[in-house]
Amino acid sequence: MLTTTNCRVLAPGDLGEALALLESEPVNNAFVASRVQVAGLDPWRLGGEMWGWYEDGKLRSLCYSGANLVPICATPDAVRAFAERARRTGRRCSSIVGPAEATAQLWRLLEPGWGPARDVRTNQPVMVTQTLPPDITPDPLVRRIRKDEMETIMPACVAMFTEEVGVSPMAGDGGLLYQARVAELVAAGRSFARTENGKVVFKAEIGAATPAACQIQGVWVAPEHRGRGLSVTGMAAVLRYALADVAPVVSLYVNDFNAPARASYRRVGFREVGAFMSVLF
Repeated sequence: MLTTTNCRVLAPGDLGEALALLESEPVNNAFVASRVQVAGLDPWRLGGEMWGWYEDGKLRSLCYSGANLVPICATPDAVRAFAERARRTGRRCSSIVGPAEATAQLWRLLEPGWGPARDVRTNQPVMVTQTLPPDITPDPLVRRIRKDEMETIMPACVAMFTEEVGVSPMAGDGGLLYQARVAELVAAGRSFARTENGKVVFKAEIGAATPAACQIQGVWVAPEHRGRGLSVTGMAAVLRYALADVAPVVSLYVNDFNAPARASYRRVGFREVGAFMSVLF
């Protein structure tokens, strides 16, 4: 039996089908789903194109092509089609990130033309929880950051990003886009920190958020305060906010080599359910 396939850029009229596919894997797709639910599929509002892979007229896979290249529910045939389109358009993204198997296949196909990457992180465990830990008291000093506290939170955000990614977010455009994203999360009430003497000692954000799932990101403890257990009680506090105000499932992903962070997240009740992969340029 012959199967007809095609790959094309989705239009606003494809929104219903795209959302249904995104919602089929709410944890893996939280980042892209949160953007699509707000911006739709118009490339200007979305910040990139959404590519769709069809088999016999039915949408089977997606790929978000913006600042990140993100394969979504991507079958091997879909990944090959997405890689071919990406090769034709040229690299516009700063990273490729998504479920490890599809991302690894996508990178194998793109590496000859797009490589070398600055860093490849092949195994980033995806962790989830739906409950608060019964034996940990959330840090009562972790709170939402106010809009008038941008000067307090930004140095910690820059330090976290630089430590995690290996480059400063202030490079290039002087940090305008990064500051705008931090300000967006602060304004949405999804930036949290513990401060002491006017400085951040623990912070985290709820980044992607949909009614089904949300994703904690940017977890950071100031170096001079590490070893005090702040990551455990701080994460418990952020988790309490997330479950109460945002979504019934809370997720994150972490580098496999970051053993202390993985131990802290397990202590708060997160369990590993899969893996992402990131290719950083």
